[in-house]
Amino acid sequence: MTQPQPRFITAAGFAKLRSEYDELFAVERPKLVETISWAAANGDRSENGDYIYGRKKLREIDRRLGHLAKAMKAAKVVEPGAQGSRGQVRFGATVELADEEDNRRTLTIVGDDEADASAGRIGWSAPLSRALIGARVGDERIVRLPSGEKSYEVMAISYRG
Repeated sequence: MTQPQPRFITAAGFAKLRSEYDELFAVERPKLVETISWAAANGDRSENGDYIYGRKKLREIDRRLGHLAKAMKAAKVVEPGAQGSRGQVRFGATVELADEEDNRRTLTIVGDDEADASAGRIGWSAPLSRALIGARVGDERIVRLPSGEKSYEVMAISYRG
């Protein structure tokens, strides 16, 4: 059996996964099991909405717990502040970009499990991240997006943490 590919993640992203796992395992799941047991004791399970819904919800929680456990097992925590070459875009970098019309945006390259485009956090395997890795301030990168090619200039690079 092959080892799973490491899934790079920041310490904050790993803590968030761990917190969700702990909440589901120690709080949500036991409450649901209690509700299902109560509903099962009420007799006919075929028409018992609490029982049917509870079993469905329990399967969803168990699936999510399995996903989180796999993600945490494969996680390789990388501290953005510990990156050696701070002059280049690497995992954990916060990058200020300018497009052809000088529209600026700031992005942070994070693990795929903690990506949130609306908050400016993009997964390290996203096309834009892959194009930026290794870039320095002043470098121009062309990114192939579903909407076509777009050119970005790296204006600033910083590492937090």
